[in-house]
Amino acid sequence: MRSFLLLLHLSGVIIWVGGMFFAHFCLRPVAVAQLQPPLRLPLLAAVLGRFFKVVAASIVIILLSGFATLTATGFAQAPLHWHVMAGLGLLMSAIFGVIYLLYLPRLEAGVVMLDWPLAGAAMNSIRILVMTNLALAGLTIVVATLGNLIVR
Repeated sequence: MRSFLLLLHLSGVIIWVGGMFFAHFCLRPVAVAQLQPPLRLPLLAAVLGRFFKVVAASIVIILLSGFATLTATGFAQAPLHWHVMAGLGLLMSAIFGVIYLLYLPRLEAGVVMLDWPLAGAAMNSIRILVMTNLALAGLTIVVATLGNLIVR
């Protein structure tokens, strides 16, 4: 059972973190370089709207599998770095909640109203929060893999 939970957990992490990396470092720079806001922002709103639905499901899987593993091990018996990883994951999930519930609807509304400054401001906020989550993801991966060496 533990191996299955780890498979679910890592699959969710790969989808979420890999998707953020792709969107931030590959898709967005090309869209900015090649498309003006009236073409770029609807594209990004559609792509992110679709991606964020998958991320929301991935986060549920990550949290359930992570806390199932913690519960099965016992919170008191679990290594400290697991608790740090859980805290970072909850923080990342909260940041995603802000993106998904606040800024994505603003981006989509700006696109529908053809209000490019509104849509652009929302996209910029999403960009900053995704970059924050990418940095937290990097830290979480370090804690997850090297935690027993660095967190005591």
